[in-house]
Amino acid sequence: MTADPRTTLANGAAEVVPAGGLEEKLALARPLRVKFGVDPSRPDLTLGHAVVLRKLRQFQDLGHVAVLIIGDFTGMVGDPSGRSETRPMLNPEEMATNAQSYFEQARLVLDMDSAEVRWNSEWLGSMDMPELLRLASSATVAQMLDRDDFQARYSAGRPISIVEFLYPLLQARDSVAVEADVELGGRDQLFNLLMGREIQRAWGQAPQVVLTMPLLEGTDGVRKMSKSYDNYVGLTEPPDQMFGKLMSIPDTLITKYLLLCTSADAAEVHRTTAGLEEGSLHPNQEKRRLAREIVDLYHGTGAGATAEEGFNQVFRSHDLPDDVPEIPIPTEALRDGKVWLPKLLVGSGLAASNGEARRAVQQGGVRLDGEPLTDPEAEFDPADLHGRVLQLGRRRFVRLAAD
Repeated sequence: MTADPRTTLANGAAEVVPAGGLEEKLALARPLRVKFGVDPSRPDLTLGHAVVLRKLRQFQDLGHVAVLIIGDFTGMVGDPSGRSETRPMLNPEEMATNAQSYFEQARLVLDMDSAEVRWNSEWLGSMDMPELLRLASSATVAQMLDRDDFQARYSAGRPISIVEFLYPLLQARDSVAVEADVELGGRDQLFNLLMGREIQRAWGQAPQVVLTMPLLEGTDGVRKMSKSYDNYVGLTEPPDQMFGKLMSIPDTLITKYLLLCTSADAAEVHRTTAGLEEGSLHPNQEKRRLAREIVDLYHGTGAGATAEEGFNQVFRSHDLPDDVPEIPIPTEALRDGKVWLPKLLVGSGLAASNGEARRAVQQGGVRLDGEPLTDPEAEFDPADLHGRVLQLGRRRFVRLAAD
């Protein structure tokens, strides 16, 4: 049965504004113009950037027009969203280099041959003073200071330049220029995207529908994926490196990555979530399946399985000392048929007490086959542990005896 386009497009979205607006646009029964703007402020794309690109590709696959706005003009201003200080302006050479790199990587997700690519210097670069005054008169200082990032900087006495106030208005003017029906962006872009609706109304256009996507936490499981935090997975990273990084994400992020980084539909995400919660699915196996699928997406079918073989070889053989002691699973670690991690660490001689074991897990010092364990109260089926290597710190290992 063919999925309802409305369900497909709304799947994974953080917010759609206004409620019911997407259905109204789709009812127009024509290809929608779906805008996504990017400032070429960095040359490398991550899985976090790909979240919105994948949503744009869904619109393409349903016959709609992807309008990719390269912010070569707004890039000189710098998007203030989420910033605690003014962003340095880029020069034209930096933007041109970054934009070319962006195109090459975006092809891994988008059908760039059918996309409409526009540079916003086309209309913003020739804007005269009367039009700038008209644009500036469409918003108030109170509206701008209602933004969390501006409000925080203003309260802390940190500078906000007037040109930063102009950024949301300039981005909104892009929507007028390309007559956008829908605009996509990350959740942190909501203010800018809603401003597009206001400016379109002021210019006599039907306001666009705003669809935002959740921000993807990085491999640390805490902060937004970013090269600055060194918690990113790059789209062009080698398969084995990509697989290894994905195996390091916390178990709690498995279903979010499945939803936002793969082609899984809502039903599959629901089944995986339920299985992990009830214990019928093992986090390690689901994380491996997730990593294989993502590597396949960016490196071709079969690349994920090959990367997994390499991962196993490294973490089960190459990085281990030759004399890893093999022990049976301690009986005292069993609790209602499950192996309780703190007791397993104590019973195997890796930790002196349950408290020490918990602290070691919380501090990221415990691994199973090279994969960090993050839940100090984790429980495992005994069969899932046979033959695997438990590690505490850099030099303490035990192999849990296989049947």
